[in-house]
Amino acid sequence: MNGPDTAAEDRVFAALANATRREVLRLLRERGPQPVQELADHFDMRRPSLSEHLKVLREAGLVSERRSGRLRVYRLEAAPLAEVQDWLHPYERFWRERLRGLGELLDRMPDDEQP
Repeated sequence: MNGPDTAAEDRVFAALANATRREVLRLLRERGPQPVQELADHFDMRRPSLSEHLKVLREAGLVSERRSGRLRVYRLEAAPLAEVQDWLHPYERFWRERLRGLGELLDRMPDDEQP
């Protein structure tokens, strides 16, 4: 059951698995579109290494690239993140139900009386 949708989801999850790529997404979310050099200034790595991370994000559909003269400006594309949220939602519901059950159990337990 590995169709094209699964491959796209796999690329998104693989992209999100890396802390540097998550930080790039955070920077783009908070500060808006940025050129590569401006993004690179936030990391202790060479620009070609950051370009590899940006390539992974671009292939996952999480960022888009626009050329402005000699600059490459990157922008956050959040739609694939909504798909991740949709995938995670049943797990969130699972944990909420578990925690509600724990809360109910704790409410039924007698309070310890202090002497």
